[in-house]
Amino acid sequence: GIHVKEGIVANNMLPFGTKIKIPEYFGDKVFIVEDRMNYRKGPYWVDIWFTTTQEAEDFGIREAYIEILEI
Repeated sequence: GIHVKEGIVANNMLPFGTKIKIPEYFGDKVFIVEDRMNYRKGPYWVDIWFTTTQEAEDFGIREAYIEILEI
C-alpha cells in the first residue's frame, strides 16, 4: 500500500483515488481517498491523516458534509 501523508483520507465506500473536500473544516483543501478503515466503521466515516497524534486528538471526531469532486 501507500504511505499515509498530508491530504490522504481513509473511507470504506469511495473508490481509491476519489477526490473530496470537507469545506466546513478545511475550506478548499482537496483530499484523496487512498486508505481503508476497519470494516466496523461502515461506509460513512472519513479518517483524516494528521501529522501528529496531538493534532488528531485536538480535531477529534466531528460530523461534516463532504463534497465529492471526482471519482
